[in-house]
Amino acid sequence: MTISSPPASPSAEPKRRKLLPEMEGSAARRYAKQRGTAPQLEHYRQDAARLTAKIPTGAAILEVAPGPGYLAVEFARDGRFEVTGLDISETFVALARELATRSGVQVDFRQGDVTAMPFGSGQFDLVVTQAAFKNFDRPLTAINEIHRMLKPGGRAVIQDMSADAGRAAIANEVAGMRLGRGAAWMTRRILTMLRRRAYSAGQLEDLARRSAFGGAQVTTGGISLEAVLTKAADARDQPPD
Repeated sequence: MTISSPPASPSAEPKRRKLLPEMEGSAARRYAKQRGTAPQLEHYRQDAARLTAKIPTGAAILEVAPGPGYLAVEFARDGRFEVTGLDISETFVALARELATRSGVQVDFRQGDVTAMPFGSGQFDLVVTQAAFKNFDRPLTAINEIHRMLKPGGRAVIQDMSADAGRAAIANEVAGMRLGRGAAWMTRRILTMLRRRAYSAGQLEDLARRSAFGGAQVTTGGISLEAVLTKAADARDQPPD
């Protein structure tokens, strides 16, 4: 997968990516069950603690494409933050709301599109998206919309699979999920297919440079990459000319 260079302005949208079907119904419920294993839940707890370590009590957090809601619920677990989740899948929104109710936490889960989010500008201190960015068909628009969501000085974190993930790294990742033989085989196959849609660190850095953020710090490890993007204290909400 390559990101085409813009023909004119640095803010031009890359060529649209082929859309995958939205995850709804039984497919969404199977995914939720797979991601709800004990090792995965522990990972969500650790990630939530790490991502919120430097933001103050009362901060507003938005998770884009939260799926069944595990990470968003962990953000809300101790009641320190105002947490919102936005997903395009109606099934995921329903599952996430059920999870929040069972967990006894407050999260505002809504249905919507990352390229046209139903929020006013500058509402959030932290925006996070996990394992979803590779599926956004208009990635530059999505990044600029995330920029619009943030308060001046706010931070966005994009976590996803790396295009550079090798077979050994994928096998190690799946082994850590402690799945049954059949589920492990299927998960390896899915991750191998998803890698074809994923971004390399260089591609994501290039995309961030052309966005309203103007750049990102991208790190990689295992099968994953993480981009941290910060909105300047004096930033405008419009993408660069």
